[in-house]
Order: sequence, then C-alpha cells, then structure tokens
Amino acid sequence: MMNLVRSLLFLPQSASTFAERHDQLHFFVVGTTMFVSAAVAIVTAAFFFIYRRKSENESTPFVYPSLGIEAAFVAVPLGFFLLWFVIGFKDFVWSRSPPKDAMDVYVMGKQWMWKFTYPNGPNAISTLHVPAHRPVRLLMTSRDVIHSFFVPEFRVKQDVLPGRYSELWFEATVPGRYQVLCTEYCGLNHSLMRGDIVVMEPEDFDKWYDRQHRGLIERQDSTLLEDEPMAKGSNMREQGEKVAVAQGCLKCHSVNGDNHIGPTWLDLYGRHEKLTTGEAVLADEAYLTSSMMDPMAQIVAGYQPVMPSYQGRLTAPESAALVEYIKSLTTERTSAEASKGPAYESIPGR
Repeated sequence: MMNLVRSLLFLPQSASTFAERHDQLHFFVVGTTMFVSAAVAIVTAAFFFIYRRKSENESTPFVYPSLGIEAAFVAVPLGFFLLWFVIGFKDFVWSRSPPKDAMDVYVMGKQWMWKFTYPNGPNAISTLHVPAHRPVRLLMTSRDVIHSFFVPEFRVKQDVLPGRYSELWFEATVPGRYQVLCTEYCGLNHSLMRGDIVVMEPEDFDKWYDRQHRGLIERQDSTLLEDEPMAKGSNMREQGEKVAVAQGCLKCHSVNGDNHIGPTWLDLYGRHEKLTTGEAVLADEAYLTSSMMDPMAQIVAGYQPVMPSYQGRLTAPESAALVEYIKSLTTERTSAEASKGPAYESIPGR
C-alpha cells in the first residue's frame, strides 16, 4: 500500500528509517488535505443544487450557524495542525540526535565532488560504503563554497558550509546503490556534483572495510591525491597529531590534563565549556572547528583571547584530522595505551 502511494505521488524508494517516518507524516498530511478538499468540493456542489433559486421572487435564506458549529470549524483544523506539529517535531528531534554508537564518516564537498574519509580507514572519492541497519553519522564541511548533501531515497538533506562542520545521520534499511546530489548551486558543474552511497549487508561491509584498511596500511607512505596532503597516513588520528605539532598547537594546549595558555585537550571532546559570557557550550565537532577558524567568537572562561585564527591556514582535511585527534584524547584511552605499551598503537580499527 505504501509503495502504491509513493508511486502515485512520484516519490522515490524508501530506504532508511527516517524515510519511513517522513513518508508516514507526508501521507497523513496529503491524505487529510485531499479528503477535506474532496469534502468541500462535494458540499459546494450540493449547496449549488439544494440552495439554487427556484423562482424569480424567491430569495436565498440566511443560515445562522450555532456556536458549536463555528467552534468545530476552528477546533478541528487547529487540532490537525497541532497533531502534525507534534509528530513533525518529534521526528525532527530524532533526526537531529544521532545515536552514540553511530559510525562516523567525514565528508568534504568541493567543486565538484564529494570526498569521504573513515577515521580509522580509507578515503574515497564520490562513493561511500555503509552497512545496512547500522546508524551512520556524517560530519560534513566544504573546501570552497556552500554545497548541500541530499539523498532522495533516505529523505535526508543538509547544507555543507566552508569553515565549519554540520552533521547528518541516517540508518539505511535496504542494500543497494543510491545517488548523492548537491542541491545548492555551487558553480558551473553543479549538476555534475554527484556521488553514490553503497549500502551493504553488515557482514559484507565488515569484510570490505577490513580489506580497505589493510590496503591503506600497506600504502601509508604513498600520497593518494596531490592536492590532499592529509590523504597520507594510516588514520586521521595520526594525521591530526602531525598537524598539531606542525601548527604549534601543543605550545598552548596540553594533552595530559594540565592547564596552559589554552584549555587542555584531554577529555575536551563532549565536555561542556563555560564561556566568558556565562553560557556553556558543548565541545563537539562544530565547536572545535569554529574555535580554530574564529577563536574570538566563543572564549572559554579563565583564558585570555590570544589564540590566532586558522582560517586559511588549515585545509578542510587538516581541520578534520585535528578534530579526530582531539576526540581521541581521553583519560580512558590514554591509560589503556600506557598499560598496553607501544604495540597497542598498531592494532588496526580499534
């Protein structure tokens, strides 16, 4: 029945958990609207016949509705609109709250292509492989202009902005290949900025990921793209550590919990930082990136506004790698690595 309705409304296939809930609300709104429109048309036609003028001397009678009828004409439509709002708001909050166990993938848009990077795995151009029935979170930024990431079958769309991170999550339900489109005009070849999401069975994805990861380790000394220096290395955490050293970040930020010129990076990710304005902000990917690009916008209480802007100094892959390095600096992980010794660092995909 649902597939029939989608065909009648010219909608693409539903291939994600969000698409199913989106379509249910869509069909509810469209079905109610069509029913009311048909009812109004039928009543109007009936009134033309029942209250037609039957003779030249006859006048149309005045109809005085009761207070109850007038109240119903206001309350019933208002009730439907409020019901749609409640359902839509619940779905909106759910769609903007990725599960904690979601698999992260970094996405960079540039004229005119999509680049995908797994934190502990390979890079890919224009094709993203994901497992079915597992939540996937996309951390997206742009290298040049505003783009927009849209997958019709998943019913998900999110603007991708330069100098900051936006996020989007989905859980695919049907294995197959689905097209990624850019829905924000981004230049001459905007219509050619396309990609694919390949949804695989979970066990097939695990095998594919292991093969790709092993191949990346073997090629870790080769550059994958000449204009993408951060495509070099086995994972983004290692790349981010190199960026931190090269850019002098560790002169002001410690990684062991000690306070310095700037806040320590140990356990920074996911922490609520108190600002000089008295507000508290969650240190997520968006905050960490904006702190690099515009450090004066949100100054942490107890620290001086002395950090320079890295806008134009860090490329999108470098800032993504730096964020991933900061995310890895946790007390639990540091203690585990210290107890297991150097060999622990070489275990792939941990």
